[in-house]
Amino acid sequence: MNIPNIITIFRFFLVPLFVYVFFSGYDKNYMVSAGIFLLAGFTDVLDGYIARKYNMVTRWGKLMDPLADKLMQLAVIISLWFKGLVPLWAILVIFTKEVLMIIGGIVLYKDKIVVSASWYGKAATCLFYLSILLIIVNKNMTDFQRALLSGIAVGSALFAFIRYSLNFKHIKYPKK
Repeated sequence: MNIPNIITIFRFFLVPLFVYVFFSGYDKNYMVSAGIFLLAGFTDVLDGYIARKYNMVTRWGKLMDPLADKLMQLAVIISLWFKGLVPLWAILVIFTKEVLMIIGGIVLYKDKIVVSASWYGKAATCLFYLSILLIIVNKNMTDFQRALLSGIAVGSALFAFIRYSLNFKHIKYPKK
């Protein structure tokens, strides 16, 4: 167990904390839950940076780090949907994408292959975080504005999914 892996474990605990705070009756619960979401994003970057810089990359970390990120993203988008802040289509697309990504990761992991994060995955995550944070913190948004931001989050996620799918196909079924 190393520092990046401990940070990843911490991120798993942020998921239920986000949900609890988001649905609580606390004053400023949206702002605090947005802070938890930002903390999850920051620690995602931090654990990856530490792992690479200090040569602490592990197979466990390569698998669990994106899982912690996916669980947070799913928890956030489902929470937003329950509050009527994102449309159902957004949650269905993100949920389907994340489940397929998890299945693909498991299939490759069984073959002892772990795919590292890519620039397009990182860019999609940044766009997702930015779009979702804007939805969380701005209660005065119109339905159109929320749908537009949801579209940006979903579009970037789909772009990354398509790229990962092509990469998966290349890794799993290389041309001979």
